[in-house]
Amino acid sequence: MRIHWLQHVPFEGLGSISDWAVGKRCPVTASRLFAGDKPPAVADVDLLVIMGGPMSVHDEAKFPWLADEKRFIGRAMDADKLVLGICLGAQLIARVAGARVYPNAHKEIGWFPVDRTALAGTTAVGRVLGERGGAFHWHGESFELPAGAVHLARSRACENQAFVLGDRVVGLQYHLETTLPSADALIDHCRNELVEDTYVQSETDIRSRPERFDTLNCEMGRLLNFLFAEHQRGRHSSG
Repeated sequence: MRIHWLQHVPFEGLGSISDWAVGKRCPVTASRLFAGDKPPAVADVDLLVIMGGPMSVHDEAKFPWLADEKRFIGRAMDADKLVLGICLGAQLIARVAGARVYPNAHKEIGWFPVDRTALAGTTAVGRVLGERGGAFHWHGESFELPAGAVHLARSRACENQAFVLGDRVVGLQYHLETTLPSADALIDHCRNELVEDTYVQSETDIRSRPERFDTLNCEMGRLLNFLFAEHQRGRHSSG
């Protein structure tokens, strides 16, 4: 399975997705959009991973490459590719699918639980996600659900935490790929956002109990295993 990922800032990488890909021997390529890289041909991608970043989906005047990125995501979705969007990536998928992206009532930064919705169990992706568990968050915006999407998860601070479109396009507002080093990188570059608030934790709280990152990464592994199996099924059925 050929994985291509879109990077918006140099300090937000793949996290645990990278180790998973190595274990599965999946070739991985990247477009460093902030550095001027152009996405590849859609035909050369099996799984598109869209990572996070501090910008908004609406910031095309400041980041002109966002417009091209949205068009590329749309082409990947139209081609029925597997697509996984995380944080900003999920917001981009929602926007491309015609949904509104807007400032959330609260910034949500740190460790807060997410609850699986009643509808989540009706989808294969939803059944892969845990019913309730801690998740890592770092976002100030949220999205409405795209038409036809199934709502998978919510938190107290943010109603729409995850959705799926047809078991092939997955949007996660929260992070399952974050490792302690990648959390450290976020803190180092975005420390100004750690302003005391109801759903904003201190960097000490974020770094405490590092075993929580292992739990997150296991859940990300389960989701990636599902997407890998989807790719294998599609390849065999087309062959």
